[in-house]
Amino acid sequence: MSSGYVARRIAVFFLIVWLAASLNFLLPHTANVNPVRQRLARLQAFGVASGVTATRASGEEKSLFEETVKTWERKFGLDQPLWKQYVRYMGDIARFDLGFSIVNFPASVLRMILQALPWTVMVIGLATIFSFILGSMLGALMVWRRDSTMLKVIGPPILALSAIPYYLLGIGLIFILAFTWQFFPLSGGYDYGTIPDVSWNFIRQAGHHAILPALSIVLAQIGFWGLHMRGMMVTVQEEDYMQLAEAKGLKGTRLFLRYAVRNAILPQATNLALTLGLIITQGVLVEVVFSYPGIGTLLFSAIRNLDFFVINGIVFIIVLSVGLATLIIDLLNPILDPRIRYQQA
Repeated sequence: MSSGYVARRIAVFFLIVWLAASLNFLLPHTANVNPVRQRLARLQAFGVASGVTATRASGEEKSLFEETVKTWERKFGLDQPLWKQYVRYMGDIARFDLGFSIVNFPASVLRMILQALPWTVMVIGLATIFSFILGSMLGALMVWRRDSTMLKVIGPPILALSAIPYYLLGIGLIFILAFTWQFFPLSGGYDYGTIPDVSWNFIRQAGHHAILPALSIVLAQIGFWGLHMRGMMVTVQEEDYMQLAEAKGLKGTRLFLRYAVRNAILPQATNLALTLGLIITQGVLVEVVFSYPGIGTLLFSAIRNLDFFVINGIVFIIVLSVGLATLIIDLLNPILDPRIRYQQA
């Protein structure tokens, strides 16, 4: 792999990030929606807007509302022309400053994301990797050992689970294991009233609450990875190098792992990288169903409360993670498969 190719791929990565960030900025403005006005109007509807009470006359109330809107627009820079807002936005993005939350001001968006991200990575990310390993081995063994009675029994039901969405599996697990049998808590990331800290008691609680969300993802994804791996194994078995290896007398575990699985796993690795880049979007419904304190729940709450800056920040993180995952797997492909060579044009 030439240094010129690496430089071009990195340049394309930054170009994609810039285009995505620009689109992320422009789309809300095309809707002609003022997030500050929308939020304050909602608060006013519930009678809790700052300085607004039910006893004020309608004219005075409207004047005070407009004054409050202008004050918050200046605070968030929304009173500036669009091009100035864009320049400021790109400068903030370059410094990884995602702004402040409208709903939870003065909490910064980046801080809120960093607080929620470990929950998503530890549960959604680890569950995805675990299901990848189990599903890939199951799919490979189903082709390699077609006469195995155990695989014939457990294989089809597990593969069938891939057709069930995460959130439906989650609801079923909650009803059976949390509501009926009460083996696990119904929701949350830890027990109510507990203050998060680094202690064995909190880690135990967090692990106990994470089992059901992780299990719903593992059960749904094992079949997905298994189906893909089974198809790749069928293709690999017909390759010339497999027939040559068998002709040389290679059998058993060495032929299975070093020749069949090693070559069939390459497309799986690419899919895994892209899937890990999208764990935030994949975990939205799962985290909402289990009321889990991750990025998915944060995004759902931001959409429900019209917290546009949090939404933009999370969308930018998603684009950045997908672009970074694509870049990494593209650069690692020649290492994973020596047959791949990127040459400078």
